[in-house]
Amino acid sequence: MKADTLEFICTGIENGGIFPTENTGRGQDKSPEFILMNLSPQAKTLAIILEDVSHPIKNFTHWLIWNIPAANRVDSGISAGSYVPGLGGACQGVGYGFHRYAGPKPPNGKTHTYRFTVYALDCEVQLSVHSLKRAFLKKAEGHILQKGTMTANFE
Repeated sequence: MKADTLEFICTGIENGGIFPTENTGRGQDKSPEFILMNLSPQAKTLAIILEDVSHPIKNFTHWLIWNIPAANRVDSGISAGSYVPGLGGACQGVGYGFHRYAGPKPPNGKTHTYRFTVYALDCEVQLSVHSLKRAFLKKAEGHILQKGTMTANFE
């Protein structure tokens, strides 16, 4: 099944633009707010992945969170931890942030491009919080109703 396009914005970050320092490893390392425009009424949960697409390790994972209750808005500043009680027990897997958001922090003098991907799923994903992006994507296969991406840069 091909996922429909999910339209979203990250407050303060334009698609193709520059990350605000507060959302990076050189600032407060605070996850941005996500506002979804056309969320399917069939969506039960959301998942978000942040990847560094310029990293020598292709699409290096900075953040992986799933089982966010489906809503048109995901607040900024998601707390660290394997489980996020304030988000209905959403799970944060293993990425550069290791159970937390880890914003852009490329080597000094280098500009990297980062990609957020937001997924709307028709179920909760039962997976260990020690799981990597590959395991999440395999488990989510066939359950992704919508998917949207945006990129931004940071030096």
